[in-house]
Amino acid sequence: MTDPQAETGPRSETDPQDAIDAAADAAGTDRDLRIHERTAGEVPDPGDAIPFIGAGPGDPGLLTVTGRELVEAADLVVHAGSLVNSELLEAYCADAERVSSVGKDLEELIPLMRDAHEAGRNVVRLHSGDPAIYGAALEQMDALEHEGVPTTIVPGVTSAFAASATLRTQLTLNGVANHVAFTRPQGTTLDPEDDHIGEFVGMGDVTTCIYLGTHAIPETMDRLLEDGHDPETPVTVVYHASWPDEDVIEATIATIGEAVTDAGYRASALVVIGDAARKTGYERSYLYGDWANRGSAATDGTDAGEADD
Repeated sequence: MTDPQAETGPRSETDPQDAIDAAADAAGTDRDLRIHERTAGEVPDPGDAIPFIGAGPGDPGLLTVTGRELVEAADLVVHAGSLVNSELLEAYCADAERVSSVGKDLEELIPLMRDAHEAGRNVVRLHSGDPAIYGAALEQMDALEHEGVPTTIVPGVTSAFAASATLRTQLTLNGVANHVAFTRPQGTTLDPEDDHIGEFVGMGDVTTCIYLGTHAIPETMDRLLEDGHDPETPVTVVYHASWPDEDVIEATIATIGEAVTDAGYRASALVVIGDAARKTGYERSYLYGDWANRGSAATDGTDAGEADD
């Protein structure tokens, strides 16, 4: 195989931040022309682009069909370390070179993936959950695209959906929760003024799903209590949703902090605040009630089965 550097000479190293800034400037003026290149489920030809794949919440079976096809064909899998179940890596990419992204910055990751792609290797970037939810995928994609390496996204199952399945409930329930908020607590990454958990909880009909906040559960609940929120508001914590060691802790704003501390969990849990997690007090939907019959509409061939509640 021809060495691409032998033909073009040494590659200049581009600052990933420059690539991110350039992408942001372009997005402010022009529509991304790549939007219609392929659908989310379309499998790119091996070597055509580096796919950023959502590995799902943990269970190997929750990796999408498209994601599985791509990781099985990969020569190099750059993955999110222990956030991706080792059983998944062994099941679907045992023959590939596997590199954990933990502890590596963009200045190391981008040349690693770029050089492998340009050498003709099938490269996969495997994120936990779904890359769109706290995945930090776009900065990598923009940096790679700036280096002339095409990328694409394959969605995955985010942990909030796995937690909902474990709890045998819905995140939205008629008469209980009309909205869902994906959020994170204040800390090193998020300034206090950008922490809106209290606002979401205060709305009453919102299921608030807190990511990246296991370590901060006691402090977060203390702030909610200080802001005057009902201490009996239900809070459910699902640790390692869909993993073999999955655990569920049900408590309230007043008691969940101590319960999680006693369990020893400091990471990898999804926090759900609101009544939807307990399935209490919800109302029958219109979909399978009188609306579904609609008098003569039920006999005229009209499809009543796909409407929203």
